[in-house]
Amino acid sequence: MEHNTAMEEQGYDGQESIELPPTPPQSKPVSEKAESETHETPEVEIPLPPPSIEPTEVLNVDKKTPDGWLPRDPRLIRLTGVHPFNVEAPLSALYDEGFLTSPELFYVRNHGHVPQCADADIPDWEFSVGGMVEHPFTLTLRELMTEFEQKTYPITLVCAGNRRKEQNVVRKTKGFSWGAAGLSTALFTGVIMGDILRRAKPKRGAKYVCMEGADKLPNGFYGTSVKLNWALDPNRGMMLAHGMNGEMLRPDHGKPLRAVIPGQIGGRSVKWLKKLIITAEPSDNWYHIYDNRVLPTMVSPEESANHPKWWMDERYAIYDLSPNSATVYPAHDERLCLSASPDRYRVKGYAYSGGGRRITRCEVTLDKGKTWRLANIEYAEDRYRDAGLRQLCGGTLDMEWRETSFCWSFWSIDIPVSELADANDIFIRSMDESMNMQPRDMYWSVLGMMNNPWFRVTIHKEGDFLRFEHPTQPALMPGGWMERVKKAGGNLANGFWGESIGGEEVATPETEVVAEIKMTKDGLEKVFTIDDLRKHDTEEAPWFVVNGEVYDGTNFLKGHPGGAQSIVSAAGMDATDEFMAIHSETAKAMMPDYHIGTLDEEGRTALAGGEAEPDPNAEPTGIFLQPKSWKKALLHAKKTISWDTRLFTYKLDHDEQGLGLPTGQHVMMRLRDPVTRETIIRSYTPYSETNQKGFLDVLIKVYFDSPGKKGGKMSQAMNLLPIGHFIDFKGPIGKFEYLGRGRCTVNNVERNIKSFIMICGGSGVTPIYQVFRAVMQDREDQTKCTILNGNRLHEDILCKADLDGYAKDNEEKCKLLYTLTQPPDDWTGLRGRIAAPLIEEHCHRRDYGDGSAMVLICGPEALEKSVHKALLSIGWEDNDLLFF
Repeated sequence: MEHNTAMEEQGYDGQESIELPPTPPQSKPVSEKAESETHETPEVEIPLPPPSIEPTEVLNVDKKTPDGWLPRDPRLIRLTGVHPFNVEAPLSALYDEGFLTSPELFYVRNHGHVPQCADADIPDWEFSVGGMVEHPFTLTLRELMTEFEQKTYPITLVCAGNRRKEQNVVRKTKGFSWGAAGLSTALFTGVIMGDILRRAKPKRGAKYVCMEGADKLPNGFYGTSVKLNWALDPNRGMMLAHGMNGEMLRPDHGKPLRAVIPGQIGGRSVKWLKKLIITAEPSDNWYHIYDNRVLPTMVSPEESANHPKWWMDERYAIYDLSPNSATVYPAHDERLCLSASPDRYRVKGYAYSGGGRRITRCEVTLDKGKTWRLANIEYAEDRYRDAGLRQLCGGTLDMEWRETSFCWSFWSIDIPVSELADANDIFIRSMDESMNMQPRDMYWSVLGMMNNPWFRVTIHKEGDFLRFEHPTQPALMPGGWMERVKKAGGNLANGFWGESIGGEEVATPETEVVAEIKMTKDGLEKVFTIDDLRKHDTEEAPWFVVNGEVYDGTNFLKGHPGGAQSIVSAAGMDATDEFMAIHSETAKAMMPDYHIGTLDEEGRTALAGGEAEPDPNAEPTGIFLQPKSWKKALLHAKKTISWDTRLFTYKLDHDEQGLGLPTGQHVMMRLRDPVTRETIIRSYTPYSETNQKGFLDVLIKVYFDSPGKKGGKMSQAMNLLPIGHFIDFKGPIGKFEYLGRGRCTVNNVERNIKSFIMICGGSGVTPIYQVFRAVMQDREDQTKCTILNGNRLHEDILCKADLDGYAKDNEEKCKLLYTLTQPPDDWTGLRGRIAAPLIEEHCHRRDYGDGSAMVLICGPEALEKSVHKALLSIGWEDNDLLFF
């Protein structure tokens, strides 16, 4: 095990505090005593960490991610694909390690890449304490470890998503699928948070401690808050920890400093801690508001998206854990031989509760709750209380005075095998000292958090064997009685675990099943490997993956509305997010025509995380846009142009970086809805010059919700983003490119144009404006342009000053027409919608000679449809029309 100087100063040398034995112990005597101890404490055996071997090899799946520097244990089950790293241990492996968990099997919840801190920089790691305090200050880790008393406590951390897979099987939530191993226990060493806060002296009126980490994420740095009086209460045990099981924190667990908030959900224990901010209100951090909440069960994903008030209600924020338990043995798919087994089988598992409340009973039933029997409970945490005051892991173990319980407990019960053979299932439920009990039925909610109904293991008789089946398996792993019952048509929300009893009529499920468009071809059994897919990472024969199925886009290269590049950019990749976010039901219904087979499990695993997130330490390139990977740009400025129009300025990687966007093409922009966390992807044409460096300007008309009508998801989400927020860009895309002086390409076929007729409405002017500007700026370009620009009000006209300026300077080759549906009395332009009469008067085919004219169209769908029909009726052909 490697060590560093800062840790050796505090006793993390593997000698003074803990000497690890060669085999996993259940307990070992600890004889070290604090020098200041003044009374004799009988030697008590306490659980010590299992042997730990720190990984040294970076796994292949991590090498192409921003975490490519970080070795990890291959046993961990990845819940969100390759990156970011969100994992749990196999349930049996976690339990078998005993009361304490090794760092390599400790669960991980990361929102993005892991911040790096070199060992040499650990002593100088700084965090600040500010806000509503009389004495704000900044501390280094060295000062934290030398100026404050160090404590060591055993603490169980639990992700609020533990057991979420069960909710996802009933109805998909907004969270990924944790199994039942989203928890772990360790000896954490550090400083009591209250000691830090008292030095800062919170002011009157201060009520919350806001925390912020160093992990830079799409929605800012991760942050959250807890109540100030909790943080000041020594019974709550809140601490700033730098040690874990007698060694420095590992990178995935917050190296070099994290908050540890016992008894509350893991999301409150901020890793890579940089700031404590004392406030009068809860944190306004994005991740505090839109994460770690249990909304009322009747609030659907759609309702939560349409009414942000649900997320702003602090009553729904999660702090203390609820009582929960799970069965570990019998394990999933374990088989018990009836003729060769002992008379009794020991059923066992774990239980925990929150807020320092002790689990007081664990109960098992073999008849669906008609009768119950008590299980034995082992409180390993109590052995640390009994050990008295002593040194452990570089800190003082000081728990004999504290009654609060912050660790999981293990339960067990011996059941006659004959009774198991007669039963159909085993249930476990737990209760804490406040008489809070696990509910019988699931409380489904939008985020799928705090799932804690009775844990059910089914029993199947298979000849001379009993086979046991857990509810689910984590992540994409198949298996579990819940998936089996649902596939068989059972209604998991019927109150009988998807089964009927005695022919009784069952209830209608609360969660409706939404029909999905079928995107696969019937009877197709061809299976492809990742190597097969990557052989078609080509422009000539691009294959791509959506929802694990392989599609050949070759035959659609010429017909794709977004241009061939949209398909080529997805070649050899998982395009699920982009496809599902952008395409209509009509487009999805076309997919069976291009479906050629299924990607095998190994291939799905390789693609599960999508393309690698850019390495934050990589050298920036000369061109920002990349056709096959998303690039992040920082929202630098936001300017209000009108009541519903905003000009967003995004900062590229460096001041001399070009965007890399040909004239006439677009960029894809991606973000997550601040409320639903749904991925939203839209194409936009920048307002800024294509050769501008360092920055990118995007002009957006915000389509707000109105009575009885939903507004634009993307534009409203962008409008809510704060300065400093990152947004993702990819490109270029589009089938049209203007090369200059009348030359352009459509699907890579070159054409020579003498006249452009440009028809647009609302924000559809931006792609039109980009081409128009290129023509007008080149004095040698003799291409003529006619713009017909429709809007509702005069103030709705975007880019008007620029359009008017170019038209005035280029009267010989420019005709600029505005039409309004609600014009003011003094309006001198056209009136009415862009429809057949206006188009026939100003855009007739006969006025444009020998066929070297092209119509460029961009606007709302209704406008495009009516314009298309009108143009065809006056002699234009589809080959002459281009819809942006």
